[in-house]
Amino acid sequence: MMTNTISRGELWLQTLAPHAKRLSGLCPSVQAADADINGEAVRFISVVPDAHNHFPRAALGEVGLMEGWTLAKVVSETVAADADNAVKRPIVAVIDVPSQAYGRREEAFGIHQALAGAAAAYANARLAGHPVIGLIVGKAMSGAFLAHGYQANRLIAFNDKGVLIHAMGKESAARITLRTVEALEKLAATIPPMAYDISNYATLGLLENLLDISNPDAPSESDVALVKSTLQQAINDARQDTTLKSRLGADNRRSSALVRERMRASW
Repeated sequence: MMTNTISRGELWLQTLAPHAKRLSGLCPSVQAADADINGEAVRFISVVPDAHNHFPRAALGEVGLMEGWTLAKVVSETVAADADNAVKRPIVAVIDVPSQAYGRREEAFGIHQALAGAAAAYANARLAGHPVIGLIVGKAMSGAFLAHGYQANRLIAFNDKGVLIHAMGKESAARITLRTVEALEKLAATIPPMAYDISNYATLGLLENLLDISNPDAPSESDVALVKSTLQQAINDARQDTTLKSRLGADNRRSSALVRERMRASW
């Protein structure tokens, strides 16, 4: 029988919002809580495992139908609640999502719409002036990452082998490319967008910070202090720019930047 286990996402939600009451009216696999960083109110959101999930494919922390619509709900309600406030509340997406919860039933019921709704809600929050920060503490995979966190103003990740940002896992990619996992790893290491290690991903310019945490599964006080100070700096930076332009400056994004320049000139 499957049992609930605490994920890194849930652990860090608890760590950053200790003793905070969870928001009511959400599905069990989406948790949100309000806490503060240096005296400023912040809303933290995480997708967590739920062994009793109505959709079994989403039982291990995947983002499925319920999770997508619930993320859209909590983010949109945050935007609505702050609509008349001059200073918008920061939103921190605590990210540890192994996959989107795809399957025949999920596809039929419109998982694409649920995930798109979540992504749109985060984008709307960012454009409305909410500093949206993605804190990647574990896996950030495929459509799950697109729905939960990728639209953030700033992305912060732990420099740890348990952190993985990719379109699909190694085993799946190996099957599709007709390679062994070992051969895939060797090939991927030579192509930064394909590589599975977080240091290669960082060269793409999408991460604002790569943090060295002594033990992400049992953080020390200094680990927590580092994360909080980095979040605070990211929030301050995000207030200055609601776009995603900061992602385009890395050496491995030069071609992307050049394509954008030439397309802009042609228009």
